[in-house]
Amino acid sequence: MKVNIDEIQKLCDASRDQRILVDDIIIEKGAIEKLPEIMKEKYGQYKKVAMVCDENTYEAAGKKVEELLPDVITICLNPENLHADEHGVGAASEKLDQYSDLDFMIACGSGTIHDITRYYAYEHHMNFLSIPTAASVDGFVSTVAAMTWHGFKKSFTAVSPVFVLADSEIFSKAPMRLTASGVGDLIGKYTSIADWKIGHVITGEYISLPVVKLEQDILQDLIDNLDGLGAHDFTAYENLMYGLLLSGLAMQMIGNSRPASGAEHHCSHLWEICAINDPIDFYHGEKVGVGLCLISEVYKNALAKIKEGNYKVKNSVDVEFDLIHSKVTNEALQQEIIKENTPNLLANIHGSLLKEKENEIIAILEELPSSEDIISWMKKVNALTTMHELTLDESLKPLTLRMSPYARQRLTFMRLLKFYDFYDEIIGE
Repeated sequence: MKVNIDEIQKLCDASRDQRILVDDIIIEKGAIEKLPEIMKEKYGQYKKVAMVCDENTYEAAGKKVEELLPDVITICLNPENLHADEHGVGAASEKLDQYSDLDFMIACGSGTIHDITRYYAYEHHMNFLSIPTAASVDGFVSTVAAMTWHGFKKSFTAVSPVFVLADSEIFSKAPMRLTASGVGDLIGKYTSIADWKIGHVITGEYISLPVVKLEQDILQDLIDNLDGLGAHDFTAYENLMYGLLLSGLAMQMIGNSRPASGAEHHCSHLWEICAINDPIDFYHGEKVGVGLCLISEVYKNALAKIKEGNYKVKNSVDVEFDLIHSKVTNEALQQEIIKENTPNLLANIHGSLLKEKENEIIAILEELPSSEDIISWMKKVNALTTMHELTLDESLKPLTLRMSPYARQRLTFMRLLKFYDFYDEIIGE
């Protein structure tokens, strides 16, 4: 399967300087065999190439890269407790910094390896090529490195790979848990798209309908191919990887993660920074998938209340600083969250606007699949769907829903729900 970059480029809005930064993407069995030819024909000007991998991804694909590129410098990291954070970057930098004349990189791994590589590549003004070893995340072609930095979730400016070689013979053999993580990350676009649409309706923020259509088509293809993932069908795996990469390209076009990250990701971010919970060690897509299950249920319950019509809205909503102070005991993290929410995103929104836009909000929420459907789809790949499966106490659910909008300075319907008089009822308080 070859991604038609030229066709996707046509979705870009030239007036906003939108563009695709990837030269090409190949998704097929045996794709890795094309590595020497691609390096020679497209990137022959580079003389010293380093491959970043971990011990697991070295076995999955790194060894093959060494066979195909005998001169490659291999930077192999210990996968135990390896995360996209200052420690992971430090471990890679310690080894990479020994080679002062590196001029090109290869990321051979899943999300963590890619974020570490793109961060280092950006800091050292290099390009890199991507070899995904699992269809686990949509960030392979991201232009930002999503990191947990000194305990707080941050997005650092970084670089997209210039080329993606996704070998289905390799990524289809990844542990099913990694594939399920990819499904969780991708299926989360249901609520992120709803949040983007509602943000546009309420504030007039920019929205790209071609990108929305692209994401919706990706979601439909994902649902249609879920059974194939369970049966380890190559076509289904390639379709999942295709969807993950297209979602990444959507973020490239818009210039931020708005098309692919909403309230479901904010739940994940909140848990990752341990603002209200003890540390948990799960894949990004697993946490996003559980966040999706929580958020989709709340959104559908809110839809029912709005359609009943007998609700009231507050005139204004302030940031709940008292809640942040009382629930986030880490003072440094507390201050980061307060900083993230200054100024108040809702400061210029009057509750009456939600009443005025009621029909449009209803139409957007009605497009969402039910939480029951989402859970049934995710169960086809044994994806996680409950907080309990993340080793989080279910009693944290109301606090997660109340606090998660503060994990990011981004307008979502979950944050707007604070205007409604039925808010406490639908989040479980």
